[in-house]
Amino acid sequence: MKTGEVLEPYRLLDAEGVSVEPVAVYFRELQAADRSVATIRSYGMDLLRWFRFLWAAGVCWDRASSAQARDFARWLQLGAQDRAPYSRSVRAHSETVLRGFYDYHRDEGTGPVLNPFSLDRSRRGRRAHAHHNPMAPHRGERIGRYRPVVASRIPRSVPDDEFNEIFARLPSDRDRALVAFYVSTGARACELLSVRQGGVAPGRQLITVVRKGSGASQQLPASSDAFVWLRLYQLQVEGLVPSGRQEPLWWTLRRPVRPLTYHGVHRMFERVTARAGTRATLHSLRHTAAYRMAEDPTLPLTDVQAVLGHALLSTTQIYLTPRKEDVIRRVLTHHEEQSRRAAERPVPPAAPGYRPETLDVLFGGPVS
Repeated sequence: MKTGEVLEPYRLLDAEGVSVEPVAVYFRELQAADRSVATIRSYGMDLLRWFRFLWAAGVCWDRASSAQARDFARWLQLGAQDRAPYSRSVRAHSETVLRGFYDYHRDEGTGPVLNPFSLDRSRRGRRAHAHHNPMAPHRGERIGRYRPVVASRIPRSVPDDEFNEIFARLPSDRDRALVAFYVSTGARACELLSVRQGGVAPGRQLITVVRKGSGASQQLPASSDAFVWLRLYQLQVEGLVPSGRQEPLWWTLRRPVRPLTYHGVHRMFERVTARAGTRATLHSLRHTAAYRMAEDPTLPLTDVQAVLGHALLSTTQIYLTPRKEDVIRRVLTHHEEQSRRAAERPVPPAAPGYRPETLDVLFGGPVS
């Protein structure tokens, strides 16, 4: 339940409406570890799912064993009669959250000694990755005993034709400025909305955002087109929105004006993509910017890493993976070129001793 309180933004309640204290303590630990409110909510959804399972089974949380963890993993995987199974990514996230929850209470002496969501049996008593050659790339491994294997996904970017169709259907200069900044800076949706009026430097083509993970301010370069659309938007709302260096840059178009939120931008983009008949998402604009920068041979990948705010270069290297549509286009071009060369290749004369009419039947045509 969302409380609206700073010290306790979310609360997990039981069937009687009473706060579940072990979860409340864990939420305080997450908050002290500088986890975002969105992270606390995400963890809370996984914990709520687990506690509901235990309540239905009549098992207290600190009496749960690997048997309950196993049945819970099967329930998520196979699904119930009234709903579909959960995806692998959701199940993997749930296993990580619950193992961390029980690890915390075990270390604090407030939970069971044995974690129901234990490590894989092959890992017990061994150093992690002990068999791995440190000079070779590492693909990772399953850690949790009931953690599913999650296939690595290639980030989806928006093709140029599809992006042009979306941009043409944007209803206002504010929305055009937002999308232009998203696709040129690679900023996350919430990061771009954190820009203040004093954080815009058109002369240097820079905007200052607050990074989602660290909360640090960072200047990001943007395209000149983005600043053109921004200026048109600013002229339209001049005198209608509060002005000041610390005032938000983005505001709602409806009166009374309010600072623009993530959900407002998300709904705007959903409506536009629905009219354009595409499946692009707001976050795919970040992937599009990343692919465009990574494909530029004059731009070092470390620069792309810095702009995207990735802690590891290996995360940025994902954008070096060819996109599916590009692979298909290049392979089809290859096949067409092979067919053209085969058609232009001269046919060698038949060897002496073979009857031409027999070769015609065999190869389906006259043979020179």
